[in-house]
Amino acid sequence: MILVTGVNGQLGFDVVKELNKRSIDCLGIDKKELDITDENAVDDYIIKLNPECVIHCAAYTAVDKAEEEREICYKINVNGTENVAKACRKVNAKMIYISTDYVFDGKGDIPFEVDGNINPLSVYGKTKYEGELKVKENLNKYFIVRVSWVFGLNGNNFVKTMLKLGKEKESLNVVCDQIGSPTYTADLAPILCHMAQSEKYGVYHATNEGFCSWAEFATEIMKKTGLNCRINPIPTSEYKTKAIRPLNSRLSKRSLEEDGFDLLPRWEKALERYLKEIRGLF
Repeated sequence: MILVTGVNGQLGFDVVKELNKRSIDCLGIDKKELDITDENAVDDYIIKLNPECVIHCAAYTAVDKAEEEREICYKINVNGTENVAKACRKVNAKMIYISTDYVFDGKGDIPFEVDGNINPLSVYGKTKYEGELKVKENLNKYFIVRVSWVFGLNGNNFVKTMLKLGKEKESLNVVCDQIGSPTYTADLAPILCHMAQSEKYGVYHATNEGFCSWAEFATEIMKKTGLNCRINPIPTSEYKTKAIRPLNSRLSKRSLEEDGFDLLPRWEKALERYLKEIRGLF
């Protein structure tokens, strides 16, 4: 049995879908079924269920809001993760923890290795990294998987925002100096399922292949959907946000390759398939 937290989020939704596709016994839950910040509730739930693995997708992900809601963000991303990790230890379950490119400061233009210099710039990034530490402190059987620029069927994301705005506006200003890899949850889910059934524990980066800027990503969205919305590339300095974003979100997939996990397809191909999946919704 594999337990998936955050089933109503973009990734949790596709992970459960993939597990079902593979006929792997699983259960997807969200906060209405279990409050991960309640240590006793987490203990009771996981001990009773006794899963072989917990894929922990639940998280506080509102990056800008986190700058104001520090305590809530910390409670979910750090305390909640620690509660899940401790409960996993009690039933000897594996844990897969989803982390982020935001644990890095984005300096330079070389892809960050899994053991690269950790220096988060935002509250969100700091809490996700502290979550990583809680997993390492409590477990030996863990996978920490850092992802970036996620888009999927469930929930909101950059692609859906661009589609909506692309229909309403003639032009959009989009930052051109933040570079990373868009990641389709339907491509990410199979790797997590593979990990859940393996013992190749450690820290990994998993994103679709290839790099682009947000402006290039937006341009590709308009191109593939035939929307006549012009994308104006602008520097981050002209687009103020509460949370600081890393300029370099390139993540090295070396550890993924070395341990025999399949690399994800190119992000352009992933976007193409995603746009087909959501056709009719926009």
